Amino acid sequence: MAAPLQYAIVGCGLIGRKRAASLQPGQLRYACDLDAARAAGLAMGGATAITDYQPALADPAVAAVIIATLNGALAPIALAAVRAGKHVLLEKPGALNAAQLREVHAAAEKSGVRVRLGYNHRFHPALQKARELADAGALGPMMFLRGRYGHGGRKGYDREWRADPKLSGGGELIDQGVHLIDLAGWFLGEFPTVEGHAATYFWDMPVDDNAFLSLRTAAGQTAWLHVSCTEWKNLFSLELYGRDAKIAIDGLGGSYGPERCTYYKMLPQMGPPETTVWDYPAGDQSWALELRAFEEDIHTGRTPTPGLREGIRTLEIVEQIYRSSGYSVSTAAVKGK
Repeated sequence: MAAPLQYAIVGCGLIGRKRAASLQPGQLRYACDLDAARAAGLAMGGATAITDYQPALADPAVAAVIIATLNGALAPIALAAVRAGKHVLLEKPGALNAAQLREVHAAAEKSGVRVRLGYNHRFHPALQKARELADAGALGPMMFLRGRYGHGGRKGYDREWRADPKLSGGGELIDQGVHLIDLAGWFLGEFPTVEGHAATYFWDMPVDDNAFLSLRTAAGQTAWLHVSCTEWKNLFSLELYGRDAKIAIDGLGGSYGPERCTYYKMLPQMGPPETTVWDYPAGDQSWALELRAFEEDIHTGRTPTPGLREGIRTLEIVEQIYRSSGYSVSTAAVKGK
């Protein structure tokens, strides 16, 4: 049996802590953050706390790097990591723009390392059940899906880093919207037709607080998506419609409400459907399941899904909506060491 992989985590905030909690004891070798106290807090248990990630990349014992920084630092650190021959679990959206991710992709191809994009929603139990049902043909031919995702912000939200396009790359669309785009592509495939718009209705910031998308496959299947940070009661809803049935996924636990997957099977006589409900009251295991998939990518040489290809396409969709809505799109190049 292979020895447990050794990791460095760059970015020791909320997401970095969630990622660290999924590791086995002794797997975390370095905890890196510009805030030395935050790095030290995550390093408790034997890891080394650092404020510069370069020593971790130079350590041959480190096999993989988890990058959970602000959006603006994701791609530069990922580029440095893959050039150093490290596998990378890269938090969504992976970069400020698609061009940055293309540079990371080229470097990863040259180095032969695996890069998985951190879209943990795919690993929520209700989404996993929906995927299982769809793969089994329980929906029949897919027609369309409808997704809604949002939160209500908090006092001072429009003065946080997410409201600064130089650090975030955009607003709600690049923050929560990328999750919906990723899930829509997971169920429906590629979207050659991209329509929609982003808007700033409430918050005093130069980035969007709402976005509305209509994405279509070559066969005409549609993903209708709305993301919002003026959703005064936190909401997650994804509905999949086939010719034979519907699946509804509601909630993500916590402030988004109990997680549930409901299957509505159309009967021959139509009318009220046959209904089956799966409730998932247990804690969120998506982070651990995603890490397990990442390690399987590494051990088997499998191409991660979602990986850089999916991440690039998601950011291309985001950029297309931003441009058509009059928002500036970051053109910053990667400046990895």
